[in-house]
Amino acid sequence: MADVSDSAIAEAYADVRDDKSETNWMLVAYEGDKGDKLVLGASGNGGLKELAEAFDDGQAQFAYCRVNYSNDPHSTREKFVFVTWIGPGTRVMRKAKVSVHAGDVKQVLRQYSIEVAARERGDLEEGPIVVRLRKAGGASYDGV
Repeated sequence: MADVSDSAIAEAYADVRDDKSETNWMLVAYEGDKGDKLVLGASGNGGLKELAEAFDDGQAQFAYCRVNYSNDPHSTREKFVFVTWIGPGTRVMRKAKVSVHAGDVKQVLRQYSIEVAARERGDLEEGPIVVRLRKAGGASYDGV
């Protein structure tokens, strides 16, 4: 099991979910190369693009992001995405534990519309993620 008791994780989660906050993503990272303690790695307000740049190619990490998009000129939606990142240089034993640890992280980052398994930064391109969010959102009147 992963240790997700760092209070900064829960605080950052609440900040990302807060409509009045500019913070729209947070990153949860392992405290060290060994061990299963997770801490808040970073947060920001630059959306999926900034989040993608924050990932470490040598690590497994978890992220939570608020995505705003429009269905038509008169309405916008706000949905949340849970991301599991496994960088190309992640050690084999860390990769083996990620799926179990993701379950522990989801106990804290509970509410999201879709989950993205990212192995490269291109997996976080906004266009395809918005398409997935629209499909997950139920009624779609624009043919998506």
